[in-house]
Amino acid sequence: MLWSAVAVAAGLVVSGCSISFSPMSLFSSDDDVVTGSIPAKNPAPKSPSPLSPEHSAEDWRRAQAALATALDPQGNGASVGWDNPESKMKGSISPVGGAYVKDDQVCRAFLATNVTPGGQDWMQGSACKPSGGEWLVRDVKPWKKPA
Repeated sequence: MLWSAVAVAAGLVVSGCSISFSPMSLFSSDDDVVTGSIPAKNPAPKSPSPLSPEHSAEDWRRAQAALATALDPQGNGASVGWDNPESKMKGSISPVGGAYVKDDQVCRAFLATNVTPGGQDWMQGSACKPSGGEWLVRDVKPWKKPA
């Protein structure tokens, strides 16, 4: 009896026939099942910019170029402006103090302005640059004017 079962199984394998069973296939289908337990919401797309939730990807690309130029320790320490005529957004990055080393990276504090069609805001933060890499914003928060 055992030999006949082995022979049948070997015959199926050799002939190319197969039997597939997946326990999970019992619970899935090609249709999406909506249970209503979790609302189906698409979250609002997150801004690519750490400087403003109103920045588009292009706004951030332009601000990031200004950030790299302004924070460069070999630069003159002046503010660098950026603008995007398509979105009507603009701003500037101003280095604050000199560059310093932290965790084997060159870092520098900055003050950023963001001018939107609705107004202007100021952000303060710091960014660091690994050797051979790009400046990455490490922390940023709204700037509070000194009293």
